[in-house]
Amino acid sequence: MKVAIVHYWLFHMRGGEQVLEALCEMYPEADIYTHVYDPRHVSEGIRRHKVQTTFIQRMPFARKMYKAYLPFMPLALEMLDLSNYDLVISSESGPAKGVIVRADATHICYCHTPMRYLWDQYHVYYKGAGSLSRLSMPYLLHRMRRWDVTSAARVDHFIANSNCVAERIHKFWRRDSEVIAPPVSIDKFYVSADHDDFYLCVNELVGYKRVDLAIAACNALQRRLVVIGDGPEAKALQKMAGPTIEFLGHVPHSVLRDYLSRCRALLFPAYEDFGITPVEALASGRPVVAFARGGVRDTLIDGRTGALFAEQTPPSLIEAMIRFEAVEHVFDSEFMANHAAKFSRAVFKEKFAASVARQLSSPLTMPFRQEPVQRSLLQAIQ
Repeated sequence: MKVAIVHYWLFHMRGGEQVLEALCEMYPEADIYTHVYDPRHVSEGIRRHKVQTTFIQRMPFARKMYKAYLPFMPLALEMLDLSNYDLVISSESGPAKGVIVRADATHICYCHTPMRYLWDQYHVYYKGAGSLSRLSMPYLLHRMRRWDVTSAARVDHFIANSNCVAERIHKFWRRDSEVIAPPVSIDKFYVSADHDDFYLCVNELVGYKRVDLAIAACNALQRRLVVIGDGPEAKALQKMAGPTIEFLGHVPHSVLRDYLSRCRALLFPAYEDFGITPVEALASGRPVVAFARGGVRDTLIDGRTGALFAEQTPPSLIEAMIRFEAVEHVFDSEFMANHAAKFSRAVFKEKFAASVARQLSSPLTMPFRQEPVQRSLLQAIQ
């Protein structure tokens, strides 16, 4: 069976690329197709595969300005010749699922989320865009939405990375999906007996991550907070931070593991599709205080693995921190680490393989497999 994996773009190693890396382990002979590729910034496991790009790669400054070429990406995908492949797996967050496959091939889409800038976050992106972009966005993204919905019909089976993404798939594409959590490398983290008195926030410093809530809450409560990460909001966040807040910027993975194992709790105020960092904190035996929307609804248990807060406001987070501190002594590191094991890479690969097997055996998704059955029925009738 020949396998192709279609990923939106490849020039860093984030959650989507960790899924791709796991798929590469499962299908070592698979070919990878993507719009833009920079091998310097992806893992060896991905680089070992044959990677082919669309014509977007040859556009000027594509590695930096890839989002400017979004209107061309549907055409680029449809120009890919995947006629030699029996199984096509698309990894969707940007445009990836719109490829055209053979009639008797199976197309499975692992969806991190429908494109947020087309759907539920469109107005947020529009307000933050430059004046020139705001002139073109309504028309171009209107056309992209039409293609996005149409191309969803080309997929045989959707797998969502969380229940909130499954809800979006149903809302925007009117398709059902199976939920399989993405792989988390929990074996790289460890439980420590030594804990410190600081809260930890690990995030890219951009607006929607809402690191400002963690800073405001710790300013008000005079709690120590260590912020790991960098981004365009760094200076503004440092300006609002009080004396109990420390910024470390980007750190090596060994430093991140150390801080996760020693923190009082991880503060996670973002609304994420899944949220890998909270699972990494649990794998380190540390609780999480998180905004109660998005993927954390699948991964956290209020009162057992941390505390959830209902609104993205400083008072709501402060209330959750006070509630957490009142029962902090009851949280069991071993329970949290065992709970994190449900989201391991091994569990992902097992569930994904089982899902693929079901689809390959289904006559609805593999039409050519019906032929022997049909011939047998005809022979019996005759």
